[in-house]
Order: sequence, then C-alpha cells, then structure tokens
Amino acid sequence: MTHTEAAPRAAMPPPAPEAVKRLLAGWHWLECAIAMTAYVIVSALLVTDVLGREFLGPVLRFVGFDAGGTGIYGSQKIALYAMIIGSFLGLGIATASGVLLLPRIGFGWVPRAWGPHVDRIADVLTGLVVCAIAGYAWIFVQGTREAGTLGAVYDIHIWLIQLVIPIGFLSAGLRYFVFALWPAVRPAPPEFQE
Repeated sequence: MTHTEAAPRAAMPPPAPEAVKRLLAGWHWLECAIAMTAYVIVSALLVTDVLGREFLGPVLRFVGFDAGGTGIYGSQKIALYAMIIGSFLGLGIATASGVLLLPRIGFGWVPRAWGPHVDRIADVLTGLVVCAIAGYAWIFVQGTREAGTLGAVYDIHIWLIQLVIPIGFLSAGLRYFVFALWPAVRPAPPEFQE
C-alpha cells in the first residue's frame, strides 16, 4: 500500500449545482454591465464637458455667438454619481474575479492539509464581516433618506445613489457564503499580487 493509499481521503465538498453556477455567472455579468455603463457615462460626460468648454465655447465666441460656458450642466456631479455606482459594484466584481488584495499575513501558520477547511472558515467569517458592513451601510442610507438630503444641481435624492453602497457590500458578502458552501466556484487567486 502506497503512502497516498494509506492516507485517509479528505471529504470533498459537494460540487456546486449548475443553477448556482448560472446564477453566479448572471450576477457577475449584470454587475459588470452596470459598472461598465457607469464608467462609460463618466468618460463620455467628462470628455464632452471639457471639449465643450475648451473648444466649442471659444469657437462660438470667436464667431460672435456667446453660448456661455458650453459645458454640460451638472456633468461633473452626474459623473461623480456614476463613479460611485461603478466603484461599489466593483466590490462584488472583484470578489467574483478573485482579484481583491490579499495580505500574506498568517500564511503557513496552519498545516497545508487544513487549507481547504481554513479557507471555508475564512470565507464564512469574511462573509459575516462584509454583510455586517452592508448592514451599517444600510443604516447610513436610511439616515440620508429620512433626512431628505438632495444632491446639488439636479435635486436627486442622494439615498438613491447611496443605495449602491450596501448593495455592493452585500453582493461581496453573499459570494463569500457561496464560496464557503461550494469551494469549487471560488475564483483561483492570481499568480501574484502586487
């Protein structure tokens, strides 16, 4: 009997059901699509605003037409809101992609054989912490909603934009719970991290 045959086989976690894999893929695609749209809006608004102020305005003034600043009214504020949406959705995207920065503190403190179990425990603990942050973020959003705070320029209710904060944290936290249940769906860490 060889060494590998003598060693007790570690219980393999169950594979993730296909429905879970499809849900994760769709969830990731939706977050990526919304975040990408938000960043396209940021880019388009800022580029057209600068072009309007720096090129169109002087040309119009040169031909005798005073068009004012010719920048897009409120573009910087709208771009900021879109950036907030893209950034907080990025939490779930980074979690799903396995590209979150990972400090190397504590690596090698437990035997390698315990790794899968420690990873699952770490996923549960991380999920709990991140969901707790989402809970506090929800309290923050509720406070803003109750205060009736409006954004500058367009008088939009700020809590509608802030709502992406708890959503982003909750998205990441729920993924960690899924990783704990079905470790096979956890993304492989990058080869190296900076």
